[in-house]
Amino acid sequence: MPKAWSSKRERQYEHIKQGYERQGKPEPVAEEIAARTVNKERAQHGEAREASEPAVRDMPAPRRGGQRSHAGAQGRTRDQLYEEARRKKIPGRSAMDKAALERAVGKG
Repeated sequence: MPKAWSSKRERQYEHIKQGYERQGKPEPVAEEIAARTVNKERAQHGEAREASEPAVRDMPAPRRGGQRSHAGAQGRTRDQLYEEARRKKIPGRSAMDKAALERAVGKG
């Protein structure tokens, strides 16, 4: 944890990190996700010295409430489905469109 964080942001970091560890993510991955989330929150609330324009313009995570959890009407992107198909070694995946990839890898 950077020393520039307030005690509130340190608590937020620990809470997010523990949540991802409970989901089974390895500790380094959980730490990175938590740090990125806290840094983005700091940027959106004007607490960071430098902030990227997309981070500042984006909707805050608490307000977004899981809208991008890939469970909505659109689901996962074709690229995400393709990567899963590649990991599962599904043949012919490069010629498949999004619907075919969804059928091949399964909806879940």
